[in-house]
Amino acid sequence: MRWLGGRSSNNIEDRRGKGGGIAIGGGIGTVVIVIILSLITGKNPLEYLNSDAAQQTEYTPSSNEEENAKFVSVVLAETEDVWKKLFDEQLHKNYVEPTLVLFSGSNQSGCGFASAATGPFYCPSDSRVYIDLSFYDELKDKFKAPGDFAMAYVIAHEVGHHVQHLLHISDQVHEQQSQLDEKAANELSVKLELQADYFAGVWAHYIQRKNILEEGDVEEALNAANAIGDDRLQKQAQGYVVPDAFTHGTSEQRMKWFKKGFDSGSIKDGDTFNTPDL
Repeated sequence: MRWLGGRSSNNIEDRRGKGGGIAIGGGIGTVVIVIILSLITGKNPLEYLNSDAAQQTEYTPSSNEEENAKFVSVVLAETEDVWKKLFDEQLHKNYVEPTLVLFSGSNQSGCGFASAATGPFYCPSDSRVYIDLSFYDELKDKFKAPGDFAMAYVIAHEVGHHVQHLLHISDQVHEQQSQLDEKAANELSVKLELQADYFAGVWAHYIQRKNILEEGDVEEALNAANAIGDDRLQKQAQGYVVPDAFTHGTSEQRMKWFKKGFDSGSIKDGDTFNTPDL
């Protein structure tokens, strides 16, 4: 991906080196924990609360991590440019840009506690994408999906969830899920995730027009989609596959919907909820 020299996003919130802390407003349980900790350690109880002073620790990112941070910022900027244009031209709506939070180790999100083990995710409660940059190495080493555009696909997928939030799709899905059994709720989750893959493909369709993509970039994204399919992850983790427990879609489905978005470039062609054969 030709990203060097590209515009960096202004919507980056860097929380690296800051711990999650204990959130104020956690109720009686939180107060009790704070009191116990202060009695054991002899520290001021306020030190355990969620203030910048309490969270800040010395943190010096490597040069490689800083390079990845710049890359993520440029990718986010490219999603801003594409979705602003698409919302205007295809939906006649204004696109509200999300914020991307860089954190290290753990952090607090509007959707609860975030950790590196969680992987990148989007929180609709605060319209933020959360990512620990160590996932870049995990994608390459653990999932065998190297390449900068593999990481770009992951970011574009999470921004796809933001698009769903702006269009009230995710709200409707979550409301329906609350009334369904686990199997049916999982089926809706798969459709939601595959649509986010489709939206990532739509984004890639338009940056290809800007001559940003290099040879092999689309293959990197497809390889990443293949690597994080439910069937493949379950097979690796437990040796067998349980389709009723799928929440993101199979490798084949994830690749299919990314490629469909890439070929189409149209928001309206991504209706995974009314497509019988996903």
